[in-house]
Amino acid sequence: MTVEIGFLGSWQTTVDGQAVRIAGRRRIAVLARLALDTGRPVSARQLVTDVWGQTSTVTAAKQLHIVVSKLRDTLTPGLIATVPGGYLLDLPRDQVDAHSFTLLAGQARMARDRREPGTADELFRRALALWRGRALAELDDPWAQIESKRLEEERLAVFEDHVELRLAAGDHHAMVTDLVQHVHAHPLREGPRAQLMLALYRAARPSDALAVYQEGRIAMVEELGLEPGARLRRLQHAILTRDPALELGTPAQSATVVPAELPADTRSFTARHEEVEWLREALLQPGTAVVDGPGGVGKSALAVHVAHALAGRFRDGVIYVNLNGSTPGRQPLPVPDALGHLLRSLGLDGSAVSADPQEAVARYRSLTATGDLLVILDNALDADQVRPLIPAGPGCRTVVTSRHDLAGLDGARHLHLAGLADRDAVTLLARVAGPDRVQREPEAAAEITGLCGGFPLAIRVAGARLRARPDWRLTDLADRLADAARRLDTLQYDDLAVRTSIAVSHEHLREEPSGQDAAHVLPLLGLLDTPAHTPAATAALAGWPESRAEAALERLRGARLLESVGRGRYRFHDLIRLYAREQAGHELPERERAAALRRGLHHYLATANTATLLVHPQALEPYYAADQPGVALADAREARRWTEAERDNLLAAASQAAGSADPDTAIGLALGLHMPFNYRGWVTHLTDVHLGAIELAERCGDLAGHAQAQSYLGWVYRDQGRYERAIHHLERAVVSWEKAGLPHRRMGSFNNLGIIYTVLGRLDLAHANLSRALKLADEVGERYARGAVLNNRVHVLFRQQRFEEAIAQGRIAVAEWNSSLYGEGSSRASLARALMHAGRLAEAADTYQVALALLREAEYRIGYAVTAWWSGQTLHALGRHAEARRDWHACFTTLLETRLLTRAEVDELLEQPVPEMPMPIRHML
Repeated sequence: MTVEIGFLGSWQTTVDGQAVRIAGRRRIAVLARLALDTGRPVSARQLVTDVWGQTSTVTAAKQLHIVVSKLRDTLTPGLIATVPGGYLLDLPRDQVDAHSFTLLAGQARMARDRREPGTADELFRRALALWRGRALAELDDPWAQIESKRLEEERLAVFEDHVELRLAAGDHHAMVTDLVQHVHAHPLREGPRAQLMLALYRAARPSDALAVYQEGRIAMVEELGLEPGARLRRLQHAILTRDPALELGTPAQSATVVPAELPADTRSFTARHEEVEWLREALLQPGTAVVDGPGGVGKSALAVHVAHALAGRFRDGVIYVNLNGSTPGRQPLPVPDALGHLLRSLGLDGSAVSADPQEAVARYRSLTATGDLLVILDNALDADQVRPLIPAGPGCRTVVTSRHDLAGLDGARHLHLAGLADRDAVTLLARVAGPDRVQREPEAAAEITGLCGGFPLAIRVAGARLRARPDWRLTDLADRLADAARRLDTLQYDDLAVRTSIAVSHEHLREEPSGQDAAHVLPLLGLLDTPAHTPAATAALAGWPESRAEAALERLRGARLLESVGRGRYRFHDLIRLYAREQAGHELPERERAAALRRGLHHYLATANTATLLVHPQALEPYYAADQPGVALADAREARRWTEAERDNLLAAASQAAGSADPDTAIGLALGLHMPFNYRGWVTHLTDVHLGAIELAERCGDLAGHAQAQSYLGWVYRDQGRYERAIHHLERAVVSWEKAGLPHRRMGSFNNLGIIYTVLGRLDLAHANLSRALKLADEVGERYARGAVLNNRVHVLFRQQRFEEAIAQGRIAVAEWNSSLYGEGSSRASLARALMHAGRLAEAADTYQVALALLREAEYRIGYAVTAWWSGQTLHALGRHAEARRDWHACFTTLLETRLLTRAEVDELLEQPVPEMPMPIRHML
């Protein structure tokens, strides 16, 4: 029997499509209360409290039992299951209209994020069509009223999302009527008012659009005493100025991450018909496919070729990870690093990527449990490296390539790849070297491919040599390969074969006048371990103007020795990087290599120092000055953009510096990353960097560097919630500052210790450490430090129930900041917390809005997210639920944009009536 329950309007219950009447308000209430938690237990105590309320009697439990029994008789006996302590409605969730609505809305948003507007439109329409009136209309109990308002808020959000989709599709004429009714019913909702203004403007009715603004302004001033928000004001201005941005264009890119990471398909991919079919069939079934074989046989090329053909089948994208199991000159990729890549590809970053491998594995499995994803794990070392990286969901597929058979990988299907058959091998050679030359010398072609053992990589190298030397006959190359003593020098199918091919391209550059700079800079690029190369960093390496460096990079790209990975960014293939590094060792004296590397690293040191002073103006001048000028960043916004673009390069430069013979550069880079990274919430990345700086500083006796690195590492552990480690390092920093003869610098460590003890509830210790920090700040006249400490003392005072003192301290802290958006915004947020805990909710709400405006302008993303969440809590407590949802949404959107939450996690949080605090900000005041 199929039971369906509907309460998005008047109550409806059907069994096998026939309407069934539920008699009595309490029977409807009990069934509705269970239906809201379909598939989950509801305690008998909760049911009695909600349904019987203040009129509960000692017989209420017996009455509940009777109601449940009657419902079973009316519907079907197994529908309501008895569980320990309560009852459970045993029904698929999509047979309750409220849950079906949520499911369809979620699917619609996913389709929208995948750029499938037609599918999204249909799903939005189906979701909204489920509504027939006010939810839970027959019930007036407090719990029912709360749920009815929550569901109505969800309906409005879905309606407005649907409107946004239709406006982006050019359906503005049709939307005007619906939006007029919607705005009339909800005059204080700014989102739909803005949508109506835009629809009217696009419908060539700008005067009507401006009238809608004025009507809204009047309503808001009269009802709320507030002017319209920034969105409406900006839209009004844009309409008045006929801003071209208002015209229908390409929909804005969603923040949802759909990875598409496959390397380029091999143009000369040849034959392998049976193997291609085997792998295609394997990927149509759940599980893992393993392709094994010797180096150079074409495992990666096969995996990538088939993945390109099937990529469109995987809704959530394709992730590619090179595990470096057999990469010359590289260590196998550690499992935590591979997990970090996978999680970042799924939309996470910074502190959302746990430093604990077990937590990272759990997060990865959770994110892939319902996914539709293809993961390519290329060049694996062994089964132990692969197991934690296999996605959990039955809709996910995994391809693993390895030189080993990985027989220990449970449940995997295996394909062993051998060399090409003779005819296929000659076909491949013809595709690379040119069909005319092979047709002219078929016997020599067969000899070359035979001497190559049918291995595609070796054949490609042979073909590349022939292509690079049009004056050679095929017999010339065959003669060289026929000499066993010279064959491996002439051609190896593993790394030496690639090296030879690269050397040909490099030599051609040397021979061409226009290629001299490119040929010179190639070995220099091999000195720097950054994953990407920029004109600015290359100019520093070579000691050239940036324009000359950029021209050389473009020439290398044209020679296929570099590939473009975005505007002004280039990268090596791993083996070409190895070749470049080896050439640096052959061509450049040690002194020149060291000088060039120092210039490159100091380019990053100088720019990191500049970025630090721009994003955090109260920072002290860096201890470690750079030899290079670095990038001339104009302001804090430009500094943040540069940091985001160069994040991976900065981490690689810091790691490389730590292994060099230049400890000052290494320590300076480690410390220079802290503030720019902290503003983005990327604290997880800094743990190893600061640990390395501490070790270097100890080794070379740099007491000040040791103290600052200890203090920063304590800060990192603090934001990760690893408090014992944080306390250990901060206390060591205090001692090191004393030894360095810089006791006033202890104030930062004392301040962070105060924060940690505040979070831990050890308020006496928190007060003591903050008092020490404040005393030091006063002694040296550090106004910014004083403002930070006073700000943090607010949190101690309101936790001690000393509310008036906390509020007074908060106002003093606000006054300490002089033209610092970050500082004033943070202190106003703390003042708002004190007001909130003191019960002065209206004042707190207003103060939070001022703080949010300041932090938004400062682009302090993490601080903004924390403040937006607490603002939502305050507004919810005031009963201003729409505004609360707005600020919670702003919090979650910020964390999504900074890759600290995924879209699925945001949607899950937004489904909660009162969302829990997101994990990335739980350890912050």
